[in-house]
Amino acid sequence: MENRPNAPWLKYFGDMPETLEYPQGSMYESLKHSFETNIHGNCYKNNAYEFQGKGTSYPQFFKKIDRVARAFNAIGIGEGDKVTICMPNTPQGVDSFYALNRIGAVPAMIHPLSAVGEITFYVTNSHSKAVLVLDMFYEKVLEALEKVDYPVKVIVARIQDELPFPLNMLYPLTVKNKPAPLPTDNKDVISWNDFIKLGSKVKELPDVHPDKDDTAVILFSGGTTGTSKGIELTNMNMNALGYEVAAGAGFTMNGLRMFSVMPLFHGFGLGVGVHTALEAGGTCILIPQFTVKTYARDVKKYKPNVIVGVPTLFEALLRSDGFDGVDLTFLRGVFCGGDSLSVELKKKVDAFLTEHKSQVQIREGYGTTECVTASCLTPHDFFREGSIGIPFPDIYYQIVDPRNDTELPYGEEGEICILGPTVMKGYLDNAEETASTLRYHKDGNRWLHTGDLGYMDEDGFIYYKQRMKRLIIVSGVNVYPSQVENTIDAHPDVLLSCAIGIPDPYKMHKVKAFIVLRPGVEPSEKIKEEILEHCRKNISRYAMPREIEFRTELPKTLVGKVAYRQLEEEEEAKAKAKKEAEEAENK
Repeated sequence: MENRPNAPWLKYFGDMPETLEYPQGSMYESLKHSFETNIHGNCYKNNAYEFQGKGTSYPQFFKKIDRVARAFNAIGIGEGDKVTICMPNTPQGVDSFYALNRIGAVPAMIHPLSAVGEITFYVTNSHSKAVLVLDMFYEKVLEALEKVDYPVKVIVARIQDELPFPLNMLYPLTVKNKPAPLPTDNKDVISWNDFIKLGSKVKELPDVHPDKDDTAVILFSGGTTGTSKGIELTNMNMNALGYEVAAGAGFTMNGLRMFSVMPLFHGFGLGVGVHTALEAGGTCILIPQFTVKTYARDVKKYKPNVIVGVPTLFEALLRSDGFDGVDLTFLRGVFCGGDSLSVELKKKVDAFLTEHKSQVQIREGYGTTECVTASCLTPHDFFREGSIGIPFPDIYYQIVDPRNDTELPYGEEGEICILGPTVMKGYLDNAEETASTLRYHKDGNRWLHTGDLGYMDEDGFIYYKQRMKRLIIVSGVNVYPSQVENTIDAHPDVLLSCAIGIPDPYKMHKVKAFIVLRPGVEPSEKIKEEILEHCRKNISRYAMPREIEFRTELPKTLVGKVAYRQLEEEEEAKAKAKKEAEEAENK
């Protein structure tokens, strides 16, 4: 295609092909095919995943998938049905994800820390017939389902059921806030173990073979208006991603160990951290909860060959005090996505890797949930400063004028658009947003409009500049200011609010809210806490304001809109002044 240089970019990726052959069936069938073709190799010998030291081999994994698939059949889940998965990175979440695909059902992945109101929306928007949830969150799910006007099965899983002995016996003693016992008077609530037992009544699974273009999974993302939307990703989308990432990695991923710390509800965590690894015959080291304290311990203990994460994860790498003297020669690939990686952070991480005897650099990828996750990647041994890399095989980038979708010349900044086998099917039951995001260009192709600004150089390297849409990234998760503002504005004592992202040394950004109270209401710690409590009930934890500043009025643009950019500039100036003052003191 005209927008992609023919030869120059190839030299930066060595033997990476321009095009690939992809599986034409389901995600499950792709994994099964990979396993069967490697039955005498690493795939047969290695674990599919490991959880807290307990390994599950590939033969065991496929048996577990069938067992869980029978259980879903037993509670009435079949082809085309939706099931919400509200789980951290645990075996039950992974097994269920593929079991649903096995029977032609569709998992809808959501954050376990989602607020009650959000869970209600996710379940109703996806028309889910069941929810799989961890025991510590199930009461919140039950509260959310009170506003759903049809019966929904709730399957409650426990961490301890997947732990090796004696951890499974000791784990309950380590839990501070113990979950409540399951209700005995609600026939729609069932424990995971009882759920699995029901599956024994199903003797044969239906002979279902989902098509490559069938919806395989629903992930949720905010929209231009801040309203969350279900993103329908197909079997082809997911399978193609795995093949593309494996090709772009520059090394054989078969038999390698993936540090699966990014969550299942995130395109990066699900698509690369789990599906890519399994599709390539690797091992997923499932990490249910990431903390700075456990980071070094887990890396030293499990010795992953591949680490994928957002900038926050790699910033934590530098802050962890457990890596002194640790040899990281076992690393084959370190990949960053979910948010832009600053030049400064890259240099620091690369220096850290070198100091610990690793032969690799951190490599940056770029993409959106609407194309699962990464769609381009920096070469393994070459870094062009400021670039987010070169497109994967069969992925095409086009930089267009946002005003008329006309393609722009190399070096000229415009909206980044993407075309390829990982581009989503569309937004669930939202034809208007789908048509706005997937648009036909003059070349006759339907392009994904990312809403991001950037440019392409003559060698095919892509450069990301900034978001066209107003967006805050907190630890790699999208937070839409309008959602935060709508929640705050709903408080009876609030007249007006504006949410912005301000720098945070750990999360990269955090949410700060500027609030104008109604006449007669005076700012106080009491009103601040009431507003925060109101937010806790209606928005996710990662979207919570970490700072609140009361003002008598907010700056406005000439057309009367809140000038959020002015507030951002004020915060930037304050941060700069603080840094200069600290530097002056240290001299």
